[in-house]
Amino acid sequence: MHVSVVYALPDEQFLEELDVPEACTVEQVLMLSQVLVRFPDIDLTVNKVGIYAKLVKLDTVVEEGERIEIYRAVPRKPRDAHASDDKKARIRAKKERKKAEE
Repeated sequence: MHVSVVYALPDEQFLEELDVPEACTVEQVLMLSQVLVRFPDIDLTVNKVGIYAKLVKLDTVVEEGERIEIYRAVPRKPRDAHASDDKKARIRAKKERKKAEE
């Protein structure tokens, strides 16, 4: 059975095509591929995986021609982080004003 494994970093992309036995799980395919050797920072307990952009569990059985994708955490943009913090501060201030009025 022919499947692909992909992993992308900002400056590097990994694509490996494999022939694997029938009824392999996502985790087994990842172990058979070189992706975990080449990128030791991948932690399957943390990084999410999917097939064609749909999240799947590691025990999902793969089918012919599927592409297994390993997703990495995307850091928040500083502007988004500040906006989130500002919103929390406004909510907190509103609650305090409401308590003071009571």
